[in-house]
Amino acid sequence: MPCNQVIDPTEDYVKLMSSLFDFDAIRSLLARPDMSFVFDAMHGVAGPYARAIFAEILGVPQDALLNCEPSEDFNGGHPDPNLTYAAALATLMGLNGQTPDEPPVIGAAADGDADRNMIVGRRFFVTPSDSVAVIAAHADALPWLSRAGGLKALARSMPTSGALDRVASQLGLPLFETPTGWKYFGNLMDSHLLGGQNLSPLLCGEESFGTGSSHVREKDGIWAVLCWLSILTYHNADTPNGQLVGVGQIVLQHWRRFGRNFYTCLLYTSDAAD
Repeated sequence: MPCNQVIDPTEDYVKLMSSLFDFDAIRSLLARPDMSFVFDAMHGVAGPYARAIFAEILGVPQDALLNCEPSEDFNGGHPDPNLTYAAALATLMGLNGQTPDEPPVIGAAADGDADRNMIVGRRFFVTPSDSVAVIAAHADALPWLSRAGGLKALARSMPTSGALDRVASQLGLPLFETPTGWKYFGNLMDSHLLGGQNLSPLLCGEESFGTGSSHVREKDGIWAVLCWLSILTYHNADTPNGQLVGVGQIVLQHWRRFGRNFYTCLLYTSDAAD
């Protein structure tokens, strides 16, 4: 390739994501009258990828894609997808008090370089530790993992909670606890190259909203959002209009299965209790 050739990386990324997920099924979910989705790119590089996938392919309205114009200074904001710096999204989702309208079913945000993510439901915040655990528990809802024979291993950083450990234990998967730093997850993905066991497909996450797998050997914010849309699609394959299973309900069901009686502490949210 000539060194002066300019390429559009969104094309390659869209092709990869379309090979990992069932876009037709997700599109059908997003077209439901009781389904709503909003994404905040926080003026980072996620914007063009979000438009290419969520709007052009999956049919999400353009006005549901917030702050998708990349800015060198992130439009004066801090591109960190958490409840402090993504406060506008948190308010829209009903997490900062009452909102004039019913919040969307699911909201998401990505950081400046689109490798970290935040997932929120209607009046319900999903912690990074819970997010990776729920994704791992729904590996059968992710087509590319099913085609690859299922997950072979899970990994988390040391400061991340033990939610993923419970999934690994019940599913009979090896669980690796690593120091903070994505390079340690990369070492696990390369295990077979060093004479060890082949641990891929491997799914991993860290305490700072990073979630990813061996599909790109890196944390991947938009991939995580597509995982959650796939999980919502899975839970709503047969639900009638007006009875859509939301994010909070999915987390509640997860803890009912993997957390013994711990799930009762989630009942204070309206979304989880519905």
